Amino acid sequence: MSFSSKAKGEICRTSPGKDCCKLTELAALIQTSETIHLYSKGKIKLKIVTENAFIARRVFMLIKSLYNESAEIIVRKNKKLRKNNSYILHIAKPGLARRMLTDAYILDASNNSEIGLRQVIPAELIKNRCCKKAYLRGAFLGSGSVSNPEKAYHLEFVARSRVYGESLCALLNDFDLGAKIITRKNNYVIYVKEGENIVDLLSIIGAHTALLNFENIRVYKDMRNNINRLVNCETANLSKTVNASIRQIENINYIKENIGLENISPSLRSIAELRLNYPNASLKELGELTSPPLGKSGVNHRLRKLEKIVNDHKSG
Repeated sequence: MSFSSKAKGEICRTSPGKDCCKLTELAALIQTSETIHLYSKGKIKLKIVTENAFIARRVFMLIKSLYNESAEIIVRKNKKLRKNNSYILHIAKPGLARRMLTDAYILDASNNSEIGLRQVIPAELIKNRCCKKAYLRGAFLGSGSVSNPEKAYHLEFVARSRVYGESLCALLNDFDLGAKIITRKNNYVIYVKEGENIVDLLSIIGAHTALLNFENIRVYKDMRNNINRLVNCETANLSKTVNASIRQIENINYIKENIGLENISPSLRSIAELRLNYPNASLKELGELTSPPLGKSGVNHRLRKLEKIVNDHKSG
């Protein structure tokens, strides 16, 4: 089971809360996973489609709790490419589909001859903060997904219209989640990328176990990345030290063979002999071996003087 499916399964096991939150969550599920047929004379048929058995059970429970009515559940086997079964919740009773859509402020029926559907999130449903959370919970169940954090930090919702996508993006950003919207083929994708924002969203929609698993993986990845950075930094510093030491020894050997160490100042001859005797020592360690002790800058200054002597001799 994917990380996303586990998160949805966990959400479906949580309490939906008060009746206002139940209705708001159901409205989100309808707007993200519905098939609505509008007929003449005001006749309406509503189907809610999902491939997740937990979500199908959740929708059934919400309808039963709010309306004391049972939706007809049809299971359709998907044989192509071994896909999961589809669960179709068919609202077959006359008047129930209309009532549900009207209560959810989705149905726009100023008169019976002209029936339309609202493409935005109904403002009437999300006046309270608890209902805003319920709507995001339903929208995630209906059209959301979250990537396995071991691979990437990415959570997204898919919308079929830009108007609805922009309203969902605005709702997410009411919680400062940094959501953005892009076009993908014929759909609109609202996504959250930052790990901290995904954690906040999982908390908002009630996926607390998924949140803890996400955080554990995120902490582990951050720790691993920090260790890698430290190792790379230490490796780079060691490589730099070794290369500098090789260059310094080459300079000293050049002086020894072409000028003579006895012909340079005692202070330079002392640091040159120390470098030859301790080729792997750092500048700090070389400074501690001198008498009197020198700091790193003092050792480096003398080694640079040796390099200048070599360069002057070669150019002369």
